[in-house]
Amino acid sequence: MALPVPEIPSPPKPEHPVININPEIPVLRRVEDKTKINIRYILIAPHATAHIYWNKKSSELIYEVEEPILNEFEKKTLEEIESGMLELINLGAVIEKTQEALLSYIDKMAKLILNELGRTLSEESYSRIFYYLYRDFIGLNETEPLLRDFFIEDIECNGVNTPVYIVHRLYRNMKTNLTYKNIKELASFVEKLAQRCGRYISYATPLLDGTLPDGSRVNATYTTEITSRGPTFTIRKFTKVPWTPIQLISMNTLSPEMLAYFWILMQYKANILITGGTGSGKTSMLNALAFFIPPEARVVSVEDTREINLPRENWLPSVARAGLAGAGEIDMFTLLKESFRQNPDYVIVGEVRGKEAFVLFQAMAAGHPSLSTMHADSVETVIRRLETPPINLSPTLVNSLDAVAVMTHALVDKEETRRLREVIEVVDVTAEGIALTNTPFMWNPSEDSFYFKTESKVFEKIQKRYGLSKEQILREFKIRTKLLFALYKKRIYDFSTVQKMINEYYKNPKAVLSKYVPEEAKRLK
Repeated sequence: MALPVPEIPSPPKPEHPVININPEIPVLRRVEDKTKINIRYILIAPHATAHIYWNKKSSELIYEVEEPILNEFEKKTLEEIESGMLELINLGAVIEKTQEALLSYIDKMAKLILNELGRTLSEESYSRIFYYLYRDFIGLNETEPLLRDFFIEDIECNGVNTPVYIVHRLYRNMKTNLTYKNIKELASFVEKLAQRCGRYISYATPLLDGTLPDGSRVNATYTTEITSRGPTFTIRKFTKVPWTPIQLISMNTLSPEMLAYFWILMQYKANILITGGTGSGKTSMLNALAFFIPPEARVVSVEDTREINLPRENWLPSVARAGLAGAGEIDMFTLLKESFRQNPDYVIVGEVRGKEAFVLFQAMAAGHPSLSTMHADSVETVIRRLETPPINLSPTLVNSLDAVAVMTHALVDKEETRRLREVIEVVDVTAEGIALTNTPFMWNPSEDSFYFKTESKVFEKIQKRYGLSKEQILREFKIRTKLLFALYKKRIYDFSTVQKMINEYYKNPKAVLSKYVPEEAKRLK
């Protein structure tokens, strides 16, 4: 006799109106003719949506945030609730800082104030008002829907009485319907940004460089003396799950051969510097290359603001701390010096700008494989920056660098994109600071394709250090190129799947090849 299957109770429904800040990400496609674009998708369900359309009058794409429209009674009620909450609310007192706990707290406080006011609202009316309470007390006010848009990379405010702009993954720069009308309101918002970053901004210290709890990077100014249109802010959105190497192939940022080359360099502890201009994809490239660090290796990273996101457990992330008037400050130089006492197998520095470069290159010379980024558009610029103030490295230390990956903004088929322009190997730097280099990989902008040659000076270094033959290393390069291309063809982009495959390849290459490149698995002994 079969036993009755017990019913599994459904999770209790929240008492407050539903706020879903992680709705399903829509599938958006590039459209050749921008005048035909007219799309909507949910940002915060069920209330806030994005509307992207071609404005005939201004001949440009516009990004509009559509939020609930309140009638006069609802507006007045919202103002009264928010006024009461400013006196009563204390989000810091919520012990369980989950989204659900915060929403429940806001709901209780709002209903308490409504009860005091003797006000009764319909369910629909309260739901609309509750959205604004969430947005203004838990979220980041008018920018909250923008921050929730998966496709937005940057949010840019240039001051009062001028539209906020965004950078969209597909449609790039667009004007929004958000405009701050007065300096006091905008200054208040910048103060809130500073508070969320755990930093301080005022007339005495009017510049802010910090990181929001979700990892998004914030740069802001506070006074008209600094920026003539009043307070400004730029938010660089943080990607919770970094781009995988396979996704970079799918976007044609680089070729499978380039990735196979870096995979070998990471395995055999080469020193790599990723360079390029602002927003050229340096950090995305750094995160992708970190996939190839052997799984058992201990990694220590050092940054001034948190951007690195590594898919590994044995990782110690360090972030510099700003102090007030210099007190309590812990800079990257100090963190980097300390990191070498933490027994790292690999050292990653988010970006080298100053004296921390000296410590980093000393570490390279001492045998600590390192990965970092720098603002520079060529190897010549890199060497010039390293050898002149404030860094002042000697050519001997610059010789510790094995390869430089130069990232660039590119315009392909009238679309802005990012490409790995070239990979340059540093063969030797003379006492006069003249670099002898080799370029195994190069991007051809006219064809949007990548060229490579099998002659690699870094491969020759690896052969000598590890007792490998040229045939062995070129064979491994060919196998890994085929494997990465096979993953791209099968559309295997998932973060954990890609990392698991790479880790497994280090332990059992034949098993991985049997699954993805069986003809190569048969050739292995």
